[in-house]
Amino acid sequence: MIDAEWWDYDTPEELAEAVAGDIGFIIEQALEARGRAIVAFPGGETPKAALELLAARKLEWADVTIVPTDDRLVPPTDPRSNVGMLAKLFLPKKARVVPLAAGETDPQAAGRAADERLAALEWPLDVAWLGVGADGHVASIFPGPDYDGALNGPKIRRAMGVRPDPLPENMPVNRVTLTKAALVSARVVTLVLTGKAKRKLVEKAIKDGAASQHPIGRLLADLDMDIDIHWCE
Repeated sequence: MIDAEWWDYDTPEELAEAVAGDIGFIIEQALEARGRAIVAFPGGETPKAALELLAARKLEWADVTIVPTDDRLVPPTDPRSNVGMLAKLFLPKKARVVPLAAGETDPQAAGRAADERLAALEWPLDVAWLGVGADGHVASIFPGPDYDGALNGPKIRRAMGVRPDPLPENMPVNRVTLTKAALVSARVVTLVLTGKAKRKLVEKAIKDGAASQHPIGRLLADLDMDIDIHWCE
């Protein structure tokens, strides 16, 4: 079982400041060590405040490549697009933002195209910043016909189209996601979550390990490192 260090915060603002500081430090270390950094960031509302604070930091963003941990098969102009949000924040800073979805509507075609784009990057990720859904999904690794492939596919495969079954009611669209193999190979994995229910879910997922019924538990069980978990109620 991994050793997870929980960092608790009183407010979402404190959480955002701490996460932005930690991720910024990891990027600085990567730039100093290798002259470049490649990172995977989540989309959605929960990480937005931390992403905005991170984008405001004075870093050599031109040497940073950003990949969404996952995305929906929608145009980048759609408010639901993760790469659209990341591009708005980081392209003005001269960072490189690599999309997972690039106009495809078929999830399998989107996954193949994303995997080809990612193969041209220098791996592994310096940091994979992850969230977790109320149902225990991580990135867009959902139960469904593509679940086993995203969890247990070849390690060389870094992205995969997914068809959640059932489709999430709040955003009923297919997705493309980084695979478990791509995420757990990162030099640093950081988990950020809010709410008592998610904390309870993650604590149980860590305890259950590889036998967990939740994607987050299956992913964490495959890590060979300890992780920081940032949380506020």
